[in-house]
Amino acid sequence: MQRPFCQVDVFSSEPFLGNPVAVVLDGSGLSAGQMQQTANWTNLSETTFVLPATDPGADYQVRIFTPSTELPFAGHPTLGTCHAWLESGHEPRQSGVVVQQCGAGLVRIRRGDMLGFAAPPLMRSGPVDEPLLEQVAGQLKIARTDMVAAAWADNGPGWIAVLLESAQAVLDVRPGDGDLDVGLAGPYPPGSECAFEVRAFFPAGGQSVEDPVTGSLNASLAQWLLSSGRASAPYVASQGTVLGRRGRVHIDVTGDGTIWVSGGTVIRISGEMCL
Repeated sequence: MQRPFCQVDVFSSEPFLGNPVAVVLDGSGLSAGQMQQTANWTNLSETTFVLPATDPGADYQVRIFTPSTELPFAGHPTLGTCHAWLESGHEPRQSGVVVQQCGAGLVRIRRGDMLGFAAPPLMRSGPVDEPLLEQVAGQLKIARTDMVAAAWADNGPGWIAVLLESAQAVLDVRPGDGDLDVGLAGPYPPGSECAFEVRAFFPAGGQSVEDPVTGSLNASLAQWLLSSGRASAPYVASQGTVLGRRGRVHIDVTGDGTIWVSGGTVIRISGEMCL
């Protein structure tokens, strides 16, 4: 069966400098196994499948797969899927806001100069046990004392957030193998274009793999950094620099306290997939 398909570059409006996501715009009738096999074949960090919403408050439902597993939520697939859904001619029920149903619940996505999603609540927060921090340091090949601060910042993927002294310290990290989902942040000097450099590492086949630009991590980092007074909104985070990308993630907070994570979205490939 021919199904509409596209690849969307997320968190950059510049060609090929963001993070691509594959979007199957009609996932109806596909089993979880078929979705997983497709995600393994695309070999991108995530592949999404759009389905009719089963929640009356949602505009559509999405299932999100990495090459090896399904995720309840992920940030750049959320923005990329929304962009593809809108570009395919759909209109949300509420003007200016799209509501996505996913494994983590309902996620609001606002329309404007850029698409932005409302950061979902953290599933786990608070201090990280010292033995685990030692394991994190070993995975990153840094000294435990290089960590300025650390906390659980898990909104689905399982992130452990680590703050280093500077953006350059983050850029200098060369991790080894490991099985932890670790997000790094380090501040740029005042007056710089971006407030933080961010990097995200996740396990794959026993190795620590870097994700180019990560919406879920930036959402959970923002919640931690803002609540602890280590950042003030609005700010822009840079990500993907070591991989030759130029991701820009925009963080702002509205009057009701909602943290919004926004970025550029551009369709690079559009066509059909036989599934």
